[in-house]
Amino acid sequence: MKLWGGRFTKPTNQLVDEYASSIHFDKKLAKHDITGSLAHVRMLKKCGIVPENDADKIVEGLQSVAVKIENGEAELSDEHEDIHMNVEKLLIDEIGPVGGKLHTGRSRNDQVALDMRLYLREVVLELFQLLTDVQQSLLKQAEANLDTILPGYTHLQRAQPVLFAHHMLAYLFMFQRDAERLADSLKRINKLPLGAGALAGTTFPIDREYVAEELQFDGICENSLDAVSDRDFVVEFLSHASIITMHLSRLCEEMVQWSSAEFNFIELDDAFSTGSSMMPQKKNPDVAELVRGKTGRVYGNLTGMLTTLKGLPLAYNKDMQEDKEGMFDSAETLWGALALFAPMIETMHVKKTEMYDAVRQDYSNATDLADYLTGKGMTFRESHEAVGNIVLHCLNQNKYLLDLSIDEFRSFSAVIEADIFEALSPEAVVNARQAPGGTAKQSVKRQLEKAAGLLKENDDWVDTNSNKLAKGMSG
Repeated sequence: MKLWGGRFTKPTNQLVDEYASSIHFDKKLAKHDITGSLAHVRMLKKCGIVPENDADKIVEGLQSVAVKIENGEAELSDEHEDIHMNVEKLLIDEIGPVGGKLHTGRSRNDQVALDMRLYLREVVLELFQLLTDVQQSLLKQAEANLDTILPGYTHLQRAQPVLFAHHMLAYLFMFQRDAERLADSLKRINKLPLGAGALAGTTFPIDREYVAEELQFDGICENSLDAVSDRDFVVEFLSHASIITMHLSRLCEEMVQWSSAEFNFIELDDAFSTGSSMMPQKKNPDVAELVRGKTGRVYGNLTGMLTTLKGLPLAYNKDMQEDKEGMFDSAETLWGALALFAPMIETMHVKKTEMYDAVRQDYSNATDLADYLTGKGMTFRESHEAVGNIVLHCLNQNKYLLDLSIDEFRSFSAVIEADIFEALSPEAVVNARQAPGGTAKQSVKRQLEKAAGLLKENDDWVDTNSNKLAKGMSG
């Protein structure tokens, strides 16, 4: 008989057991389930709901079950459906019928919500740290390439030259917003649902605040229906994961392009590349491609979760068993990508000469020529037209702007003087953009200082919350 089987006159069909069982994936929550149960039974003891001796016996039994599960000595069975029932069955086998008192004053509905919150807050902390590691690798590349100039693109067409450091910092600040979103989500994840029961609370005189303090939650879920029936904290996590993988994928796309012979701007380390089974000359950026490819599955998990929840009435429904696999998958997919990304960026070889040569073989300094003419008294529209004519002339002559003679320049406008060659040099074009946030060297130095300060704050946040949450999981 199932632990809930008193109402039934015959066992469930074996196919139902196999179809409805979640133990093959929610066993990942074993540690969190036992941690929550330990806090719960201590509360039952404190409130006099379970006798002291029984509570102490349950605590010892749970600790023994935890060791057996961790060591692979405990058998987790489809027959017992999920991790909650399996742990309770193992506990009863360990200490006898007194183990059945553990479930006093709670339901699997508030229990699973607790386990998922314990799991997610741990994941958020780990991913935050990994994001900071990626940012550190980008910062190192930026610091090492403060004088490296490469073409900047719009529409994948050469637009204006930028410092490579500036380009790396763009992603660093994207990932900073990602980290801040993760940190902010912890405020909503770290609320205690236990005590909500199946949907309406419990008649036992429990102390929810005590359990919240034991587990280092910031407070309790105020409404029992809401506590057991919503998974918006999972949706939020999946949304954040999708945004992070989107940012990773964009950088991967650039790394794939830059490492091609057509660009030849970077070379990825051998440790983060693969070869071809047929073509011995090949060095493929497979890690970057795979991270880019796995973005789709993270998006799919978000869409799946939203679709599962969209038609559910209050409170708990069996549909919500589908809330875990996508959460686990996105967390593990993102963890794997971020763990690879930091060393891949840090060991990336930047081909400074090739980047600089590319900047000198395009028309990305055309805007600066228009600005130069405007500074000489022409309207910008007049300057724009004149520069367009000059570029057309260059195209017809198979030249770039800096290949023109002063006489060729002056044939288009008499206001052009010999200083035009300095004004159109890649260094001058980059350093002309001194406004805050621009690509000039001094501006990028200020961004580097800002970034270093943000990463210090990130490290402090990790230290503070690691200590807090470790205390909550100590059991």
